[in-house]
Amino acid sequence: MDFIEYKKHVATISIGKKLPDAIYIHESAISSISLELASLTINILEALEIPEENWNIIKFLRKDFKISFLNYPDFETYAYPSLHHCYTVDLHKLAVRIANYSASENPPILHRKEYFVPDNYPLKGEFETITLEGEEIGLYDNPRSIGFLKNWIKLIKSKGYILDKKGLLCSIAEPSSANSETETTGEVERHKTAIDRYKLSGPMQILARHSYLNGDWSVLDYGCGKGDDIRELEAHGIDASGWDPAHNPEGELIASDIVNLGFVLNVIEDQDERKETLSRAWNYAEKLLVVSVMIAGESVINQFTPYKDGIITSRNTFQRYYAQAEIRSYIEQVLGDNAIAVGQGIFIIFKDKLEEQQFLLNRHHIQRNWRQLTEKDRRTSGRKASKDIIETHQELFDDFWESTLDLGRPPANREFEFSEQIRRVAGSHNKALTALLERYGNSLFTTSQQARKDDLLVYFALGLFEKRKPQNSLPDGLKRDIKYFFTSFNSAINEARELLFSVGKPQVIEEACVQAFNKIRCGSLIDNHSFIFHKDYLGDIPAILRIYIGCATQLYGDLEPIHLIKAHIRSGKVTLMRYSHWDSETPVLMERIKIKLRELEIDFFEYGDEYTPPPLVNKYQYHPEIET
Repeated sequence: MDFIEYKKHVATISIGKKLPDAIYIHESAISSISLELASLTINILEALEIPEENWNIIKFLRKDFKISFLNYPDFETYAYPSLHHCYTVDLHKLAVRIANYSASENPPILHRKEYFVPDNYPLKGEFETITLEGEEIGLYDNPRSIGFLKNWIKLIKSKGYILDKKGLLCSIAEPSSANSETETTGEVERHKTAIDRYKLSGPMQILARHSYLNGDWSVLDYGCGKGDDIRELEAHGIDASGWDPAHNPEGELIASDIVNLGFVLNVIEDQDERKETLSRAWNYAEKLLVVSVMIAGESVINQFTPYKDGIITSRNTFQRYYAQAEIRSYIEQVLGDNAIAVGQGIFIIFKDKLEEQQFLLNRHHIQRNWRQLTEKDRRTSGRKASKDIIETHQELFDDFWESTLDLGRPPANREFEFSEQIRRVAGSHNKALTALLERYGNSLFTTSQQARKDDLLVYFALGLFEKRKPQNSLPDGLKRDIKYFFTSFNSAINEARELLFSVGKPQVIEEACVQAFNKIRCGSLIDNHSFIFHKDYLGDIPAILRIYIGCATQLYGDLEPIHLIKAHIRSGKVTLMRYSHWDSETPVLMERIKIKLRELEIDFFEYGDEYTPPPLVNKYQYHPEIET
């Protein structure tokens, strides 16, 4: 291999820590590079007879025909390991230079170890936690000065910390026992958990997305921290108030339509107080309560100092990390009501049950572009009509037609904004629909009827999956839907139950995946394994497949940030993928969420910012109509 070919192979490396002049990977990632480059690396090691225990990091230089083999003996056991040996091989000169730092008082040290290893590396989560702690106290603000041990120790001390025997951060005022059970001698400093925000918090953004911050609803931010959300809401004319025991103890606690309990439960170390806080917030809510907490797995939690049922951070704050299913169960146990997942660690609990039903109905009602489909249908039908009442009042009839297609049935008077006008012109809604069908035909209306019925079947089936209690009263629109599409409530439930029971049959799911692939004519179908498609096509796939995916996303929340959905045919899993720069030619994967239906578990993985995430090189396979 010559230098030109070497540079081409180095440029294809998608893993590792990337610097302007070099790419570093851990030995566990060697299978992730090209076969040719891996073979060259192994041949060099064998030719120089470098023992396996004398290297664990490979450095591929970008601008020179050189490869270095570095030895960090404490890579797995120490947070910021020191370099002991470095073998630099000059492939132009066929020479090797060995540097020994094992006796140095100021050797080079390693940061951000998670960048060097592949996703399946067992300790990657722990490495990410170590980096996060360093970022929180500003250790990486000036990366040019942290490459060697002495400067690193000096910087850490200037922040008020030292390193324990495993290299983990601990306050100078605290004992260095990062992995032992502890009872703190001082009080947990809850006030330090409040952060400055420069945009609405995650829970508030979700409320806005569901039109709950349109000015019609009052908001109480219970545990508002420094009040950034409140100031933003008030600036937009929303009736908002906030209270916080540390930062705004004089704030008013008044009953409001919406109560936000944002990242409060996870900072309360006393279990009884935590339960009381949740119950009090619920008591102030007249319509709904939104609860959010920090989500993390065992690999993250195990890196901190255990304290009660959570951990103590290096800033002497308490954190009770939860799993997605765990916090949902806790909320439902304390409040005795259903918690609806709307995001990672974010749940809405409705006190107003009619509003809850309307929320879920809207969630499963796919917004289809009926106006665009109507125009397409008109162009392809070839039908022509003489001037009539429709053409005379074209805009009014277009609005009525679009409303009819969206509902899959004629709208009631209150369901169409211009009902009085259409009745004055056509005589009634039914007569207006008859005129439209005579002009445009039944095809698109029949399609809309099936689409709306599918939406309702998904709604009822997922209600059964969630074991939601039947409500005594139903929204008026839902009553009309049931009468039009099913004749009775029991008929709707029985049909939905039959579909839900089919979800557990891999053969049924595979048939639905094939049917979906053949209908939308895009995506990636792997026989007997999986089907990947863009979320925009969710309304075009069979109802049974929507229910299968819906059962999974009930555990996760809104699909707003998601681009691709992967239905695993036999394993009972659904994977959601979020990409950065989707509108670009080659988006990159930023987050992957794997939902395990059988275990009711969710695995979250976010790709870092400082190494290249996996690119989606075949984007138009999933969304061909956006190709120009």
